Amino acid sequence: MIDMIKVGMADMNTTCSPGVLTTLGLGSCVGICLHDTSTKISGLVHIMLPSSEQIKNNSNEAKFADTGIVKLVEDMIKIGAKRNKIISKIAGGAQMFNFNDSSEIMRIGNRNVVATKEILKKLNIPIVSEDTGGNHGRTIELYSETGILLVRTIGYGTKQI
Repeated sequence: MIDMIKVGMADMNTTCSPGVLTTLGLGSCVGICLHDTSTKISGLVHIMLPSSEQIKNNSNEAKFADTGIVKLVEDMIKIGAKRNKIISKIAGGAQMFNFNDSSEIMRIGNRNVVATKEILKKLNIPIVSEDTGGNHGRTIELYSETGILLVRTIGYGTKQI
């Protein structure tokens, strides 16, 4: 029996093989999946916003791309992950609602994806695959044994990335 570890919104967790990390209902949020290919330690953070710098109540590091990804890497290293063996897969960042006003402020999904990619690049963590954008929600499962990420989408089925 494999452990299925649920990660909520603005939450994060890590697991060792053969654990599975899952998060439900990624809309404009982004699920950042990190996987150490050598130790098979994996981590998942479900971010809601791109940056903690514009928000007063920013004590929850997992809520933001800029703080959540950094904290997740630290947590993985604490349990034995090798920094230079970590790869990433990302999913989410949808535009769930149509706004007449196409201002960038309302495009949270896209801003979350851009911020996620910037942080991963700064940390030298390669993005090996992604399923982002569109206008549909996603549920994801990250398998630490293989690093496979399953992306389930209502109306679009399930795909492996």
